[in-house]
Amino acid sequence: MGINHTPVGQPMPQSLQSAGQRLTQALRAAGLRLTPQRRAICELLGASKEHPSAQQIYTALKPLYPSLSLATVYNTLDALVSLGAINALGPAGDAAVHYDADTEPHVNLACIRCHRIIDLESDHVAALENEVSHTSGYQILGASVTYYGLCPDCQQEVEKA
Repeated sequence: MGINHTPVGQPMPQSLQSAGQRLTQALRAAGLRLTPQRRAICELLGASKEHPSAQQIYTALKPLYPSLSLATVYNTLDALVSLGAINALGPAGDAAVHYDADTEPHVNLACIRCHRIIDLESDHVAALENEVSHTSGYQILGASVTYYGLCPDCQQEVEKA
């Protein structure tokens, strides 16, 4: 398999971009200024499998970017959600909105005890998205299917108590 080279000045195909680059490109396309703080938010969110909250992103980046404000984090996340580049997930039993850069069809499993959210790939979710798009005529930009419960670790801790 050969290396796929993108001509200088041309956007890289989405399949070859990192999630952080995809998010940064979405902000650029929307005409937002790409500050170092916004780039860092995109890279952190794109690299994370943790489904972080705005506060978690702020806490992680503040030591590296002392001028970062929580408002910048929220504004950047709101812009990415409105562009369909990320999904805002409901709280995981912790009253915080969590964010997911993976907009491909999948299930989110949220533990209401430890607040961890994990992804579960499912062909059924992809089939449902196709059905919804076909039936409604909507161009689907993203979707979120979240199940709430107790993860296996928390189930064991509850049983021990």
